[in-house]
Amino acid sequence: MPSKIHTDKDADLGVLKNKTLAVLGFGSQGHAHALNLKDSGCKVIIGLYPGSKSRDVAKKQGFQVFDTAEAVRRADVIMVAIPDTKQAEAYKKSIAPNLTKGKTLIFSHGFSILYKTVVPPKDVNVIMVAPKGPGHIVRRQFLEGKGVPALIAIHQNPGKDAKKIALAWAKGIGGTRGGVIETTFKEETETDLFGEQTVLCGGCSALVQAGFETLIEAGYSPEMAYFECLHELKLIVDLMNEAGIAGMRFSISETAKWGDVSVGPKIIDASVKKRMKAALKDIQTGKFAREWVKEYEGGYKKYNALLKAGEKHPIEKTGARLRGVMPWIKKKNIKGAQAAY
Repeated sequence: MPSKIHTDKDADLGVLKNKTLAVLGFGSQGHAHALNLKDSGCKVIIGLYPGSKSRDVAKKQGFQVFDTAEAVRRADVIMVAIPDTKQAEAYKKSIAPNLTKGKTLIFSHGFSILYKTVVPPKDVNVIMVAPKGPGHIVRRQFLEGKGVPALIAIHQNPGKDAKKIALAWAKGIGGTRGGVIETTFKEETETDLFGEQTVLCGGCSALVQAGFETLIEAGYSPEMAYFECLHELKLIVDLMNEAGIAGMRFSISETAKWGDVSVGPKIIDASVKKRMKAALKDIQTGKFAREWVKEYEGGYKKYNALLKAGEKHPIEKTGARLRGVMPWIKKKNIKGAQAAY
């Protein structure tokens, strides 16, 4: 049975009236939630650790900024917009000691709750509001009068108002403009991790690199390989986004369609799906989460090494040169794009 899609008429911003909302962290999601809620007329404060570089940034945006513990103490509704691996420490040190009965904790991803790195007391609401897009898109679409679709989930509801708060928060950030679907912490976390690993990030980047390498090794120029395996990908994904896979096929040539339906399944075959199922099992059993927490506790050694190796891939040098002559493509400094909190 299809899920109900909640829109603006299903949510009441008045639920948040006379409440203080705290956003802990001012990175990708944190800044978008805070700014959108402020623009929606809500009282929002920011909680950051003492040495955070985001303090001045948040103050310049007109927010009162407090240490994390003080923000939790002052707020009625608290959003934990801190990286997954750092939430447990922040929760133990600054959040838990200042949680009192009747407060509401909000997460934008279910990782910490599902894998129990954070276990809130039973007398606080625990909910999720998860926009299905990065923070800068959440902010940009809000300013354009649009909205990124969002998920909500209820983990604990002692106040009997958790869903109303979740929908109100979603409305405040523009989510109900795009449509809000109710899910669970388990479903959101497991499907989100699976999508990131096997299709959206891991699968896509590995497929692009493999295609680029195959053409280079066959003697073709890096420029041609880049255009065919990376640059044009956005055009195809945009068509899928607008009209689905069938709609995309309607817009491409017959030759491209034949290559799609006859060769594609030979590349992404049953063996790939088998490995996808193995990756999903690691997510469902908590194996991936345990390994990721262990990697964080070990100082991100393998993580940083793999990222550095990826930055040195030949496709990056070729892409940087080609994008340099396309001024309409916004340049991004990946070195400065770390999440702030």
